[in-house]
Amino acid sequence: MLFSSTTFLLLFLPAMLLGYHLVFRRMRRAQNLFLLAGSLFFYAWGEPWFVLVMILSIGVNYGLGLWAHRLHRTHRYTEGVVAVAFTVNLALLFVFKYLVFLLENLKLLGFQPVIPVIELPIGISFFTFQALSYVLDVAKGQATVQRNPLYLGLYISFFPQLIAGPIVKYSDIAQQIELREETWTGFSAGVSRFLIGLAKKVLLSNQLAILADRAFTMAERPAAFAWLGALCYTLQIYYDFSGYSDMALGLGAMFGFRFQENFNYPYWATSITDFWRRWHISLSQWFRDYVYIPLGGSRTGKTVRNLFLVWLLTGLWHGANWTFVAWGLFYFVLLYLEKFRGLGRGWPLWLRRAFTFLMVNFAWILFRAETLSQGWQYILSMFGAQGWASAAAGLFLRENLVVLLAALLFMVPFAPWAKSKLETVPAPAKRAVELVTALLSSVALTCLLLAALCYLVKGTYNPFIYFNF
Repeated sequence: MLFSSTTFLLLFLPAMLLGYHLVFRRMRRAQNLFLLAGSLFFYAWGEPWFVLVMILSIGVNYGLGLWAHRLHRTHRYTEGVVAVAFTVNLALLFVFKYLVFLLENLKLLGFQPVIPVIELPIGISFFTFQALSYVLDVAKGQATVQRNPLYLGLYISFFPQLIAGPIVKYSDIAQQIELREETWTGFSAGVSRFLIGLAKKVLLSNQLAILADRAFTMAERPAAFAWLGALCYTLQIYYDFSGYSDMALGLGAMFGFRFQENFNYPYWATSITDFWRRWHISLSQWFRDYVYIPLGGSRTGKTVRNLFLVWLLTGLWHGANWTFVAWGLFYFVLLYLEKFRGLGRGWPLWLRRAFTFLMVNFAWILFRAETLSQGWQYILSMFGAQGWASAAAGLFLRENLVVLLAALLFMVPFAPWAKSKLETVPAPAKRAVELVTALLSSVALTCLLLAALCYLVKGTYNPFIYFNF
């Protein structure tokens, strides 16, 4: 079930809000069980049997958490349970996500394996990493064990961040499961955040997707169209993923939960390092906390090796395809050049921003391509391999100019800048400015909701990139 679907917006979400805030009001245990049941129903909506995979993950990691807690409490070594947790969780992920990829590559090498048909459970990478982080944190004594399996199930399956993150560490949410506080202010902020995310997804990302898909599927691709398509995909994936993250944070706030930010204007970054501090923040932190630092980080003299492994795994996390491996290793090379060869050092700020944005564009081409060959051909077409001029590019640009300009405008930190300016308004006029701003915001959000609903009712193109991960 998509957040940006009429089924979710008009049926599922209203039912969850009414049940939570009216039927089970001030009954925390009942509210938690209601959220768990709703989350499992939400996940089972498309492919019911996939929910069994999630329940299996919950049960196994619940047992591993108890084991890790017992070992840590008695001051015994927890390496064994950590090894089992990694093995079990990654084995589950491997079977569903990477087994077919491995067998297909063995076939290319001359072997004759039987290749099964295995469907990928939606969001398996997200909920597997969350479940694994729970056991690891308990083993390290950084989180309190959860003795109620239903509450652990709620943490792993909670529908706002289930299918696309952010990846929530158990230690960050443990107390909220029983001690969170719902306020009207928090609920209102959650609704606003959700509507902003919905508008990003439906009004920007979905429209940009049409042109991006056209560019990547063209038989002949003049340079003008190739550059336009690459820009549109770069913007599409940002508004697709950050829009879903905004909706997740907004939904969480509606039920009293607070999740960490997952995006911070990544296309305004001044370096690749800065970009990955701003893009998919929860994934970057997960690999830092559970892979890079345990390997020794930058303190062992093997920083390059550790950096290589992290980006190899980051690429593979996104998908079972050599294009994702190449995408991850491309970032490894850029980060290596930045950290150890001074790439960008001393450059003017505008040039560092432009270079970072350009490199990210090239990286997204590898990410979007179905094969390495297709990605390489696309990059060559950007430099005139299939001609330069394109009347179609001009036509698409004129038809989508408003959407493209809006996407370029909102990718920069205009809103924080405007907010900082409002805070400098003199005290006598500040209250009036706040009232006008609140009124205009309410009107704007209402218009965005109506516009998004109109697009969805019409049945417009509504893909979601990160469902694949």
